[in-house]
Formats: sequence, C-alpha cells, structure tokens
Amino acid sequence: MSDKTYKGNPNLPAAGYRTEFTEVQVAEFIKCSNNPAYFIQKYVKIVSIDEGLVPFNLYPFQKDIIGTFHKNRFTICKLPRQSGKSTTILSYLIYYIIFNETVNVAILANKAATARDLLSRLQMAYEHLPSWLQMGVMNWNKGSLELENGSKILAASTSASAVRGGSYNIIFLDEFAFVPSNIAEQFFSSVYPTITAGTSSKVMIVSTPHGMNMYYKMWMDAVNEKNEFVPIEVAWNEVPGRDEAWKKQTIKNTSEQQFLQEFECSFLGSVDTLISPTKIQVIPHFDPIESSAGLDIFEKPIKDHQYCITVDVARGAANDYSAFVVIDITKMPYKLVAKYRNNEIKPLVFPDVIYRTGKTYNDSHILVEINDIGGQVADALHHDMAYENIIMTQMRGRLGQIVGSGFGDAPTDLGVRTTKQVKRVGCSNFKQLIEGDKLLVNDFDIIAEMSTFVQKGQSFEGEDGSPDDLVMCLVFFSWLTDQQYFKDLTDEDIRTRLYESQRENIEADMAPFGFIDDGVHYGEDIVAFTDEDGDYWRPVEDTPDFFNDDRFLKH
Repeated sequence: MSDKTYKGNPNLPAAGYRTEFTEVQVAEFIKCSNNPAYFIQKYVKIVSIDEGLVPFNLYPFQKDIIGTFHKNRFTICKLPRQSGKSTTILSYLIYYIIFNETVNVAILANKAATARDLLSRLQMAYEHLPSWLQMGVMNWNKGSLELENGSKILAASTSASAVRGGSYNIIFLDEFAFVPSNIAEQFFSSVYPTITAGTSSKVMIVSTPHGMNMYYKMWMDAVNEKNEFVPIEVAWNEVPGRDEAWKKQTIKNTSEQQFLQEFECSFLGSVDTLISPTKIQVIPHFDPIESSAGLDIFEKPIKDHQYCITVDVARGAANDYSAFVVIDITKMPYKLVAKYRNNEIKPLVFPDVIYRTGKTYNDSHILVEINDIGGQVADALHHDMAYENIIMTQMRGRLGQIVGSGFGDAPTDLGVRTTKQVKRVGCSNFKQLIEGDKLLVNDFDIIAEMSTFVQKGQSFEGEDGSPDDLVMCLVFFSWLTDQQYFKDLTDEDIRTRLYESQRENIEADMAPFGFIDDGVHYGEDIVAFTDEDGDYWRPVEDTPDFFNDDRFLKH
C-alpha cells in the first residue's frame, strides 16, 4: 500500500505510481479536459451542511462563472454571501492543475488561516476524485501542494510579499473587499506587474462588497471598461431557494442594512459613517492629472487664487500615513486641488514636501496638526525653512483653541492640537460642507476613507484596519473654516452661506405655518403689517409711534 499511496493516505496516489486507463476513461479524460463545467459537475464532490459529501451540481450562474474564468484572463466577481462562490473557484482550480502541466496557482485571502481553509477544502475535493483522474502527489501540507505533473498550489494571506519572486499562472483573491486598503494597494503595486508579464496568466477576484475601497474601484473600472477585468454580478435571488419570503426572514433576523451589503451587494458600507452613505455613493471620483511619490495633483495652481494646506503627521507605520490636502479657498464651493499620502516618508523629510507644495500653490496658508511628532514638522517649516504662512493657534479660556496672530500674552502654537472640541467642531463642519456641496473632494482615496470613517463612542475615526489620515486633514480644514481668521482671510462666512443656500428649502418647509396679516389691531390705532421687503412687524405693546419705537420686533 505504501508504494501506491502518498504517505499511507488511501485517497492520494503516490508519485510514480502508474494507472492503466480503459478506453472509456481515456474518452472521459479528454472530454473533461475540454469542458471544466462537465468535469466539475460529474466528478467533483463538496460537503453540504444538510447532506454531507455530495456531487457538485452547478447552478446556472456558477456554470457562467466557470466559463468566464476559462475564457478570460482577468475576472472580478461581485457575489452575495453563501452563494458558493469560493467552492466554484476551488473546483475550477482542481480542474486547472490536473489538466495543465507545471502551472503555479496562488490562493490568497485577507488572512492566512482563511487561505489555508480554502486549500483544505480543495484538498478534500481532490481526495474524493476517481483515482484514474488524480495525479500522483509530490507534496501535500496545510499551506501548499505539488502534483506529479509539476503543478503547484500555494495558500497565503494577501500581502505585498505573498507571491513576490514567484511566477504564477493563476492568482485567486478571495473576499478581496475585506483586505485592508493599504495592503491591497501594496499588493497591486508590487506584485501585480509580475502577473501581467505573462500572456496566459489569470487573476480571479471574488468578493462581497465592504465599503468603497480598492475592490470597489476595480469593480467600477471594470463596469466602465477602464480596465481589462470582466465583471460578473450575481443577484441574491439567482441562488435557488431564495425568494421574497427568505429575504423577509433574513432581514428580520439581521437588519436591512446588513442585507443590503451582504446579499444586495451594496457598496454603501457602514450606517455609522459621519458622512451619509447615500451621499458618499454619489460623489464622483476623477483620476489625477499628475501623480508622483504619493502626491496626486488634480488642478495646477492658478494665479491670484488662494490655497490652504492642512497636514496630518504620522510616524510612518504600515496603516498610518503622513498626509496633507491642498484646498482652493478662493471662492465657494471650496475644491480639493491636490493631496499627498505616504506611509514611508520620515518626519525629517516631510516638511520639505509640504514646503515645496505650499510655495507652488501661491504660498499656501498651512495648518499643521502638532500632536506628537507633528510639532517637529511645524518647527522645521517655520524656523528652518522660514515659511511665512504658517497658521498659529492660541488657547483662549472658554473659547478653547483659536487661530491667533501670535501676539498677546497667551502661549502660541505653530499649528493645531487635536482636542475633543477641535474634532467635534471639525467633524460637524465637515459633514455640513460635504453634504451641502460646499467642499468638493473628487478623490477616490478620500471617498474610500469617508466610507469607513465611523462613529466610535462620542467621536469618529477609521474602522479597524482602515486609514483616516486624509479625512482628518479635511476635518482640520473644516474646523479652520469656523475661525474668524479664516472668515476674514476669505471674506466668506460659512454659516451664512450654508443658510442662504438652504433658505428656500427652509421657507418651503415652513410654508404651511406662514404668517398672515389678518388686520388684527394691537391697540386703538396700531396694526401688524408687512413692509415692502416682505418682513413682518408687530408691536410689543401699544404705542402710537410704532415706526420709530425700538420695542417693535421684526420677524
């Protein structure tokens, strides 16, 4: 037995063991090699929760998915939960390694344990194939396998180093929407070029949506034919057994929002976001006109325009970025014209990037967040580089932290400290500016951060594993817009403009409760009246001189 099986496993043939084929088996082998769906449906077995080990009877949409995988190099799938998406792909991978020699396959997931679980499911299905369809086994463990025909499969977490240095014919990315954005970006920037170097290599991305992240961008680009990925979308009711009664039961046992995300495949994400999810979904994003080393430029500086830069400084950890945004504050709506985000730049180098950008954009006014090492950046800009337009703050008792001139007895800081009050005011203003279309930020990274900038306790911050550095730059800017210094600088009062833009709606909403001049007298000769400007006047008390008396109220 030991010379015929791999390490005594009766379900796995050892390398070098020869099997004689019958004429029927030869015909079946050829038929399977030409039709992956036929092979899977007839010979692959899966574990059913209710019935145990059963043949994999493919649903119509699963057959379509397999056909798309087989005919195309790049495929991206948006599928609801529990639709058999992973099982479908694993079955195709079994077909691929049996009927192709010396091919390498990578199964990647957001966690290494998840990837290994997928591999174990593939291995189980392989063990239950007819022996005449199996290749001899060279290596078989929890993280990889190798067959006698030279085909290999590796299971690992999605990371920049996961498949670096290797050459792969297929990379399967499972639940890609749940891979942290920074890791997904690093993966594609460092590993993806090695995949596309071939002419037949395949990339298969499968996921349920989870906010507006890199998966969302790749999906939308595929739908709009901006990349080479073929999009596959499956509706929840295409899965047999799911109807309106099932939908009502699922919503009752979970929530409507959860159903929207996990079964309707909505990209709306969390309901606890600072910015309304429906607003986030309709914000368009544009590609920058120039990009270099973390700096994205959407609009070049315009003569006589005023710009403001707000800066968030980080230590450079993997998911913590040093960032800044450049806002055109010449007129409302304010507009993002450039942004910078980098998690590798050192605090000693960061001031130089800010300085050069500030000088380029007409000596921009710069507000630096000075908690922790941010103070070093502000000091370098002010003292070492002699940058003049640094925005300073002072503590003024109950007024809290305000933008000051640097004069007076109160201590002056070269920037803003993130306090509860600053963040509360900044978040409130940020919400009003974005939802009121008074601040235009058509950048994908910022939109992605807004989709995961959620309430935690009494404040807001990025979800676990999600960056929020660009959003915090905008929160600081929004706090700044509430300062008298900024209103004097731009001659724009945000609250007044927001009210003016909404006044018609407010008046329309109050129309059923409007005031009517019914000629009611307030004294013998005094009446309420409406003047030529439409303002309504009434007396506080009887007086014959109502035109000049200060006791009259204007409504």
